[in-house]
Amino acid sequence: MNINFTLISQAMAFAIFIWFTVKFVWPPLMRAIENRQKTIADGLAAGERGKHELELASHRSADVVKEAKQRAADIIVQAEKRASQIIEEAKVAAQDEGKRILVGAKAEVEQEVFRARETLRQHVADLAVAGAAKILHREVDAKTHADLLTSIKAEL
Repeated sequence: MNINFTLISQAMAFAIFIWFTVKFVWPPLMRAIENRQKTIADGLAAGERGKHELELASHRSADVVKEAKQRAADIIVQAEKRASQIIEEAKVAAQDEGKRILVGAKAEVEQEVFRARETLRQHVADLAVAGAAKILHREVDAKTHADLLTSIKAEL
């Protein structure tokens, strides 16, 4: 065997192998590597976007919580104001009702006093008439007259 022929044939086989690899094997491998690199790059970009969106969402949620706390505080303040307003309205209404009841009670007391006076006047008039009738039935005597007046005074 000739060493030159073996070297040349091996060199040609190697060249054919390189050509076959470059022509048929290398492009699909390169496409697969490029697709994989693109997928990895897209995944990293998506991860960064997700991280950024998470930070934005965190800030937005903090703002929403702060706004909700502020609204709650405002609602509490309004409720307290409304409660004090209702209490004041109730106090005013109670005072008005108390005044109305007091006026009614005073009027009722005045009516009772008036009725008592009228009843008393009626009794006094009846006694005066009874006393006058007794005086007229008896003799007109100063002593009897004085005794009769004394007894009438005692009855009054």
